[in-house]
Amino acid sequence: MKKAEKVPVQRTDKALQRRAPSTLFDQLRREMDDFWARPWLSRAAAATSEAWMPSIDVFRKNGDLVLKADLPGMKKEDVTVELDDGDLVVRGERKDESEVEEKDFYRCERSYGSFFRRVPLAAEIDAAKVQAEFKDGVLEVHVPMPVDKAAAAQPIAIS
Repeated sequence: MKKAEKVPVQRTDKALQRRAPSTLFDQLRREMDDFWARPWLSRAAAATSEAWMPSIDVFRKNGDLVLKADLPGMKKEDVTVELDDGDLVVRGERKDESEVEEKDFYRCERSYGSFFRRVPLAAEIDAAKVQAEFKDGVLEVHVPMPVDKAAAAQPIAIS
C-alpha cells in the first residue's frame, strides 16, 4: 500500500474576513433568481454536466425572424417546433450514448435529457407560413414577420 502524500494547504486572508450581511442577502437573491428562472432543472441536474440547454441565435434576415439552434447528435424526429400562445416553442429530447471497448477495459456513457426553449414573438404569426429545416445538427426556423405599415402623418391641432 502506498504511503499517503501530504498536500500543502494554504489559508488566504479572504477566508478570515467577515462579509457584510447585505452581501449575504445579495448572494441569496441571485441564487433564488437563478433557481426560479430555470424551474425545469433540478438543483442536482444543474450541478452536473448533464444539465443541457441548446444554444440558440435569434436574428432578422430578409424580413424573417430566424432562429438557429445547435442540436448536435440529434435527429429531426427528436425535435418539435410549434407556435404556442404567440410564442415560438422548440422542444426535444437528447439521447446520447458513447461506447468504448478495448482489450483491457470497457466504458459506456449515456446522457439523456429534454430541453425546452420559448421565444416570444411581438406579433400574431400564421403557423402555415413558418418554415423549419434540420440539417447537420442545426435547426433553422424562419418566421415571416408582418410588414409594419408606416402611419401617414396626421396634423394635430394646438389649442
